Amino acid sequence: MSSIILYTTVSLCATGIASAVILYLVARKFRVEEDPRIDRVEALLPGANCGGCGKPGCRGFAEAIVKANTLEGLCCPVGGETTMPAIAAALGLEASARVPRVAVVRCGGDRARRPRYSRYDGYISCAVEHALYRGESACPFGCLGLGDCARACAFDAIRVEESTGLPVVREEACVACDACAKACPRGIIELRDKGVKARRVFVNCVNRDRGALSRAACGASCIGCGKCARDCSFGAIIVENNLAYIDFHKCRLCRKCVSSCPTGAIREENFPPRKVELSRIEFEN
Repeated sequence: MSSIILYTTVSLCATGIASAVILYLVARKFRVEEDPRIDRVEALLPGANCGGCGKPGCRGFAEAIVKANTLEGLCCPVGGETTMPAIAAALGLEASARVPRVAVVRCGGDRARRPRYSRYDGYISCAVEHALYRGESACPFGCLGLGDCARACAFDAIRVEESTGLPVVREEACVACDACAKACPRGIIELRDKGVKARRVFVNCVNRDRGALSRAACGASCIGCGKCARDCSFGAIIVENNLAYIDFHKCRLCRKCVSSCPTGAIREENFPPRKVELSRIEFEN
């Protein structure tokens, strides 16, 4: 009996040792050598793993940089102005200047201007409500206000304002990672250039219904009349599918379109108050 136990023990030990040797040899043969520069690049990244760069986390972004051997078209939105130059210096590459961007909520249909005709009583998610029906108002394009964008933001840069039911972006905290835009099922959040002195002009609406329908659903909607496009001297505004859009690369921030929009659908941000023109009588007095 003891010899059987001894034989079994020796056999199991021999089998284990043989298996370990085989696994070691296989691992050696098929080992993938990893470029040590990947670790250096990853150490320079912020470690947020937000996916704003379009890659699966910071490790994936570091691998993409080393594999491409160039920084063209690659950018870490969270790292700010110092991260990409630091990576460029570590790899002996050139980093182009990054234009600061910020998330912009393109919906002006707050509770006062977009009446509610029904009440959603399901799971608290914009994606779920959007999949089930048009929403509580008559606008099938406007913000649903259930906060998917805020929950997707890892930097606490966006929240839903209780009084208006619309998201508000904290510009100083926004890193332009695009997570909120991806989370919005209606595509009302867009990344735009931050602009000189953080000043921006944009159409605060994404409603593509015809003018009458759009106006009936929301008092702040774009009606696609084209007046803004005709008044723009820089060709920065196009009107397609009953909706105006301002190209922030062409816009010169003259704000003529803001004054010409009949519904107030074009929004100006971070500009100083407009000077009130005095009448002749006031001037003479």
